[in-house]
Amino acid sequence: MSTSIPEQYRKGWKPPFQEQANAPGNQRKLDPAPLDDITADGKPYKPAGKLEGRKALITGADSGIGRSVALLFALEGADLTLTFLPEEKGDAQETIDLIKKKTNNARKINVVELDLRREEECKKLVENHLAFHGSLDAIVLNHGTQNANTYLPSLPTEQWHDTFTTNIHSFFYICKAAIPHLKDGSTITFNASINMAVGHPELIDYTATKGAMIGFMRALSNQIVGEKGIRCNAVAPGPIWTPLIPATMTKESIEKFGTSVPMGRAGQPVEVATAFVWLTSADSSYVSGQVIHVNGGVVIE
Repeated sequence: MSTSIPEQYRKGWKPPFQEQANAPGNQRKLDPAPLDDITADGKPYKPAGKLEGRKALITGADSGIGRSVALLFALEGADLTLTFLPEEKGDAQETIDLIKKKTNNARKINVVELDLRREEECKKLVENHLAFHGSLDAIVLNHGTQNANTYLPSLPTEQWHDTFTTNIHSFFYICKAAIPHLKDGSTITFNASINMAVGHPELIDYTATKGAMIGFMRALSNQIVGEKGIRCNAVAPGPIWTPLIPATMTKESIEKFGTSVPMGRAGQPVEVATAFVWLTSADSSYVSGQVIHVNGGVVIE
C-alpha cells in the first residue's frame, strides 16, 4: 500500500483503547476520528451527482455511520433532514458544519431534535420533513442503541424493552407515517448489523432487534416494491469505528475490536456509507429486499 493510505485501512489496525461513560457516545472524543469521506485509496470521496434532486431523511445523523451517510448524500446532491437526540447536539452541529463546508452551502439541511421511541414524534418527523422540503423520496433509518450484557438473567427487562422500542418499533412508526408520501422510485434503507447473522453474545437484545429489522425489511419490500415501486433494503455493518464502541462495549471487546474479521481491522463509517449511496441511487434500481454485508470479509450464508 502507498504511504498516503491512512493507517486505519491497514491490516491489523485497531483503535487505541478508550472508553466513554455514557451511550450513545460522542464522536468528537474519539481518537482517532472516524473517517467520513476518505476512502481506502487515501483519496476524498468522489461524488457523481447520483442523488441530485433527492429529499432524504436520515436518522441518527450526528455521528458514526449516520454522519458519513449524511455527508456523502449531500455531496451526491441530496437535500437532507437529519435527526439526533438532545445529548448529541454537539456532534450534530459538527456534522452540519462539515456538510456546509464540503458542499459550499449548496444543500438544504433540516435539523430535527426528536426522541424516536415515541410514535407521535416519528409522525412529527415525517410531517416536519415534508413541510421543509415539500417531498420525501429517500429514507435512511440509522439510529439505534446497544448496551453490553454478558449474562441474560442479569439483563434488565427495561433495557430489553428500550432496545426494541428504539431499534425496531421506531422503524415501524416512521415507515408507517412515511409510505403514503413516497412515490415510485423512492427508497427505504435500514442500518442493520452483522450480529443478526452471527449472534453477538454480549448484545442479545440488540442482536434480536437487528434480526427483526431484516425480517421487517424483507416483508415490507415484498408488500410495496411491486405495487408502489418503493425499494427496501438493508446494510449490515461489521465492526465499524463509531462512538457506540467505547460507550457501550465491555473492556475486553473494546481491546479486541475489529481483530476477528478476515481483513484483520476495524472498518470506517465511509466504507458503510457508500453502500447506502448505492442502495439509494438508480445504480441499484433492480435491488430490493436485500442485505449488503459490509463486514470485513465475514461470509454470511
